[in-house]
Amino acid sequence: MVTNNGTTILKNIGVDNPAAKVLVDMSRVQDDEVGDGTTSVTILAAELLREAESLIAKKVYPQTIIAGWREATKAAGEHLLNSAVDHGSDEVKFCQDLMNIAGTTLSSKLLTHHKDHFTRLAVEAVLRLKGSGNLEAFHVIKKLGGSLADSYLDKGFLLDKKIGVNQPKRIENAKILIANTRMDTDKIKIFGSRVRVDFTAEVAEIEHHGINCFINRQLIDNYPEQLFGAAGVMAIEHADFAGVERLALVTGGEIASTFDHSELVKLGSCTLIEEVMIGEDKLIHFSGVALGEACTTVLHDASQHNLDEAESSLHDALCVLAQTVKDSRTVYGGGCLEMLMAHAVTQLANRTPALRMLPTIIADNAGCESADMVAWLRAAHSEGNTTAGLDRREGTIGDMAVLGITENNCGIYLYLCPLSYSLSLDI
Repeated sequence: MVTNNGTTILKNIGVDNPAAKVLVDMSRVQDDEVGDGTTSVTILAAELLREAESLIAKKVYPQTIIAGWREATKAAGEHLLNSAVDHGSDEVKFCQDLMNIAGTTLSSKLLTHHKDHFTRLAVEAVLRLKGSGNLEAFHVIKKLGGSLADSYLDKGFLLDKKIGVNQPKRIENAKILIANTRMDTDKIKIFGSRVRVDFTAEVAEIEHHGINCFINRQLIDNYPEQLFGAAGVMAIEHADFAGVERLALVTGGEIASTFDHSELVKLGSCTLIEEVMIGEDKLIHFSGVALGEACTTVLHDASQHNLDEAESSLHDALCVLAQTVKDSRTVYGGGCLEMLMAHAVTQLANRTPALRMLPTIIADNAGCESADMVAWLRAAHSEGNTTAGLDRREGTIGDMAVLGITENNCGIYLYLCPLSYSLSLDI
């Protein structure tokens, strides 16, 4: 397998280590929810684990590391929100933001050599969704032949199937019944006449719905196909599960399995169904579907592998754009955002751990185990013992009020004031 998709790579490597499985799951969730950044999130998680390993080697308690991560996440998140730019109210600037985001996403993909073409294609497709972000209305068909530059966006729905023999090839103002029912049998030779009677009755029930197009997820035998043709009904067979689900969505219908109560069946509709040629293949084109934002991208290339990679790359770009349409705030890439968040986290790390380093230095100078001493001191303060401190003579935690160890308040206040001021600016 040859791919540069991080999720694909992680899915196809065997991992037994629980920590590695967590990284694989994180990448999968990132791909499902966002679409892009799967490699970045894996690298960041691996680096955090590496840092945690070194801290644990220094006898830092794991819960302390987790608490630090949570504080750092909060600080980075606040800085992220503060640095975001929102052009949602300006249509021109927002469209330019979408173009930039799609271009950034595709820069590391197979489509980078046709980035401008697919950037426009992806932005046009997402804008057709009208803010819904429902990518189920977006369909991709891959056809061998030509080059990636020949790919295009069709403002309708294309089904990679053929219309039955001796049936109408074009229907206007279509009323569509989408079904998942068995209309073929392996025992036709044994029970031929019985099956013909059953098929005749079932076709009559289907026609009673007042339809002119019947789409079935399963196969349709020759005899019921003839009956549909005689009645002027377009019959389409073997539209797989994903196909009928998406058809039901875009045409506004529902998938039926029984036909004895026509009033309970919701039919789909569109203004035109016709058979079209793409390359050397025949496909069925649905125009004017109930879900107006539905569209289909037809990808062309000479290699099936390139088509698969192009579909994955386009899906990533569409997911990122759909998220951007929902939340129009944007940030700058190229390492700018990461450096901003790193600066915020570094500032946080320079405050609290810097203060905690003082007890550590005191313990080290006294020849004590500083990690244990600082952990005990932190626990004592967590329990409300605000006068607890390090007893150098006994090598343990003591009451500073009893021992008489005090400092001037003014000296402490002089470096706490600038610190609190900086915190207020960040907030």
